[in-house]
Amino acid sequence: MAEAHPQITKKKEYPSENNKLLQEQQHPLVSSTKTKRRFCLSLILAAAATFPTATRPSLLSSSALSTAMAADEEDPQQQQQPELHLERYTDINEGFTLLRPSSWIKVEKAGATVLFEDNAKNKGTNNLGVVVSPVRLSSLGEFGSPQFVADKLIQAEKRKESTKDAQVIGVAERLGHGGLQVYEFEYKLDSTRGGMKRIFSAAFVASKKLYLLNIAYSDRPENPLDISTRMTLEQVLHSFDTAAML
Repeated sequence: MAEAHPQITKKKEYPSENNKLLQEQQHPLVSSTKTKRRFCLSLILAAAATFPTATRPSLLSSSALSTAMAADEEDPQQQQQPELHLERYTDINEGFTLLRPSSWIKVEKAGATVLFEDNAKNKGTNNLGVVVSPVRLSSLGEFGSPQFVADKLIQAEKRKESTKDAQVIGVAERLGHGGLQVYEFEYKLDSTRGGMKRIFSAAFVASKKLYLLNIAYSDRPENPLDISTRMTLEQVLHSFDTAAML
């Protein structure tokens, strides 16, 4: 009669923390996810630091344009806002260029690569800032779609203690110099710092750097953003590109 062999129960092995770390480093999906998290953090920090050659899309639809123009005609007070004249600004060292209001002055602020403010009105509420920071991705497309990035920006705004509300108005994508992917966003921001504002943002990745443009302009109920100024700010938005285009 054959002898009965005792049942052997294998002890379940749990990977050590070092083994887990090694697995994560060797797994391309995990590595990619961590890179995206770092990119997301860079995007959020850049948004917080600023105050905010193809056919270029407009963030303003034709129906919204007609409505806004009709509102301007009915409210003559809106037409009294000063016209913004633009001039080109180029940062050769960081590698970007854009149009900016010639009357706005350049100021220094920690975290901003460059910042221009309209000191003649609203004590700096109207401003334009650019932040450049290193990333590991080669393009915005590796991080996500324009809508995905817009959602991240809005989440970053809503996490600020000063934010009362933030709502996306428009999201677009265009091609910059050499087919560069450029994402554009427009949203409303209600904050305890400066009240209600309209924010225009553009972002692209070039040479392993994230470039983020933020334009903030007062948009209060008693003095809303007029169509002429809005179209000028969109012109600034569309002009944001690498300095290689020059």
